Amino acid sequence: MSTKKERSYERINALVGSGMQKADAFRQLAEEYGQPVDSVRGAFYGHKRVLERGDEPGQGRSRPSGRRSRKRETTTEDAVASAVATLRGAIDSIERELETARERAEEARAEYEAMQAASGGRIEEIRAKIAVLDPEADDEPSEPATAGSDAKAPTAAAGKSGTGKAADRKEVKGS
Repeated sequence: MSTKKERSYERINALVGSGMQKADAFRQLAEEYGQPVDSVRGAFYGHKRVLERGDEPGQGRSRPSGRRSRKRETTTEDAVASAVATLRGAIDSIERELETARERAEEARAEYEAMQAASGGRIEEIRAKIAVLDPEADDEPSEPATAGSDAKAPTAAAGKSGTGKAADRKEVKGS
């Protein structure tokens, strides 16, 4: 004798096999049984889970209860084994974090090298355009920032206000 789950599963598959959409098959079977669509759908997928696990249909619960047997006492060996397992898990976690950091560092280095290789030509093109647009501009190549480089100390000329080419340009525009 077959269960409601089995009958629903077989009937839905037969309707879908004949070309009907699964949602329509659920609705039709719900009407035939006089039950809600969700009830038919639940029966279908409940039986499907049983078949996927390889259980025998109609033999008790379709899902494990989720309860574990309870041990009455914890032995010293159990406690030590649990602690060792936890510590080994910590080592694995640290090793995964290190590997992830190494991969990120390699990606960052590759990105830096690619940007460095591509930037030289672009910078020179921009300097050439500045020289055409403003022949008096003093565009000295700046040194690229490197790890550990200190900021340059200001020069005496930089401390004077209103001097230099930028100030001269302002005076020309203001006249």
